[in-house]
Amino acid sequence: MATVLITGGTGLIGKALSELLLRKGYQVIILSRSVPGQQAGGSAGLTYARWDIAGQTIDATAVQKADYIVHLAGAGVADKRWTSKRKTEIVNSRIRGSALLVKAMTENPNRIKAIISASAIGWYGPDSMIPNPKPFTEKDPPAADFLGETCRQWEESIEPVTQLGKRLVILRTGLVLSKEGGAFKEFIKPLRFGIAGILGNGKQVISWIHIDDVCRLYLRGIEDENMQGVYNAVAPSVVSNKTLTIQLAKAIKHSFYIALYIPSIVLKLVLGKMSIEVLKSATVSAIRIKNAGFSFIYPTTESAVNQLTGK
Repeated sequence: MATVLITGGTGLIGKALSELLLRKGYQVIILSRSVPGQQAGGSAGLTYARWDIAGQTIDATAVQKADYIVHLAGAGVADKRWTSKRKTEIVNSRIRGSALLVKAMTENPNRIKAIISASAIGWYGPDSMIPNPKPFTEKDPPAADFLGETCRQWEESIEPVTQLGKRLVILRTGLVLSKEGGAFKEFIKPLRFGIAGILGNGKQVISWIHIDDVCRLYLRGIEDENMQGVYNAVAPSVVSNKTLTIQLAKAIKHSFYIALYIPSIVLKLVLGKMSIEVLKSATVSAIRIKNAGFSFIYPTTESAVNQLTGK
């Protein structure tokens, strides 16, 4: 089977995608700043190779072995408050990682057929028409804010691979729901105390995707030679913050919970500028990926919540 080189392979999507690819029989090479001893226990088909974004160095042998690259690397947007230093780190970790990959493919003979690169629906701004917004499509321009500009630079930084004759697929990913971490764990934390924490007024629209579906989209990007360009990696149904919070509360606590609204001013004090994204309503369309023939296992939050909570 083919070999897939993954950047960001130790992150939420990277781990799940690596497992899927290994089950499908692919060889997987994870690029990392530190290579685990004895290849982390030696999972069959999984190896590690070294790269250093800051130093702009990469294991050329790994690039030469690869048939496909999945580019996920980037500092976590929601991991820390958005100080000026953190914003610079978020941007540089993405564009410098892309630059290193482009440089490696330019300087080393390789057989890479396609690059499937992450982006995010942060490309889009807030919904402009409330309560009936027009869903954002891949043709909409980037927002003139921090995440919009970050996503623009992110996508532009990997675009040069097309000049090398490589097929490029970019997945603008929504809020990923996974039991292993990310937003789902943040949603259910207050439920340990019987509280369903609704953010702001709870009306903001969330464009989301289940971890299994986003991994299947990356696999589709690898295997489907007709896929090219930008696709929104979001489920075909959106949900409000309040609705998703209450769905999770009912699934986990049944009727033993209290719905508590967390005022916007509190979120702004706790999260700083990042609160803008928590309170933003963004309705993003999945039409293009559906028209490409992709079928979602979890098209609704009801189906996703049932799986995530073991119902």
